[in-house]
Amino acid sequence: MKLDRLLGILTTLLQKDRVTAPELAKKFEVSRRTIGRDVDALCVAGIPIVTHQGSGGGISIAEGFKLDKSVLTADELSGMIAALKGIGSVSSQSNIERTLDKLHANASSVVSLREPIIIALSSHYKRQLTEKIELIKRAVLEAQLIEFDYYYDKGDTHRRIEPYFVIFQWSAWYVFGFCRERHDWRLFKLLRLWNLTLCEENYIPKDIPPEKRDFSLQYTSNIKLVALFDSSVKYHLIETYGLDCFTETGDGLLFELGFTNRDYLINWLLGFGDKVKVLEPEDIAEKIKTAAENILLRYARTTS
Repeated sequence: MKLDRLLGILTTLLQKDRVTAPELAKKFEVSRRTIGRDVDALCVAGIPIVTHQGSGGGISIAEGFKLDKSVLTADELSGMIAALKGIGSVSSQSNIERTLDKLHANASSVVSLREPIIIALSSHYKRQLTEKIELIKRAVLEAQLIEFDYYYDKGDTHRRIEPYFVIFQWSAWYVFGFCRERHDWRLFKLLRLWNLTLCEENYIPKDIPPEKRDFSLQYTSNIKLVALFDSSVKYHLIETYGLDCFTETGDGLLFELGFTNRDYLINWLLGFGDKVKVLEPEDIAEKIKTAAENILLRYARTTS
């Protein structure tokens, strides 16, 4: 990938005072002409690269730039490497690992590749997830429609969309695009999306409204839950919503938080069994009571 190679060239130049085009071409397994184009691209991006002619010549970053105006600090490079490794966990290609190997030029490299942070973005369905991501990437790059079956709380549906981004947010992967059925911008969770197909029809990319680019606004927390949890499930609340999500009282843990999806909230609460009592809203409390009564009835029929 060109972006990976540009990162590699930039890192090499930060590590060494001077390097030749043939050395870079050999290291990144491309032609000298390609290296020339890459150097031009880095210059256009505002990085002051200088070329030296004659014996002892080569390519370098302008004197003083690395010390006074460093483009990438060790922490920033470390973050890039962690991100590349994370993407590698759902990628079917080995390009990223090969790029990371090439970044390590010598013992005095700008940042160690032994990054202490491991980001594994895959899931139990890694193979299917990887296939979906690769197909959607291809569709975005070639501006082709995709279609798929989608399963969610309102039922099953078939959608046809113009894809624009693959997004990892809220601990899950999504595809963001313009839905032809709803005539609006939508997020679709990849694990709920099956029978994904690349259509032959192309689309003309639209300008995404600024408010639609803030993906956190796709879901608003309009259900205010107030519940009392047993102290024995403190770790579970902290794991999911953080240390400040509840107040310790003499009766247990008072929990107050906004939720988006009503069905998700009810199922989440039921997972705590008798370790939680819903105080508000009243209709959610009634739903929990009804569900508990139905569970008892189901087991009563089984044993009778």
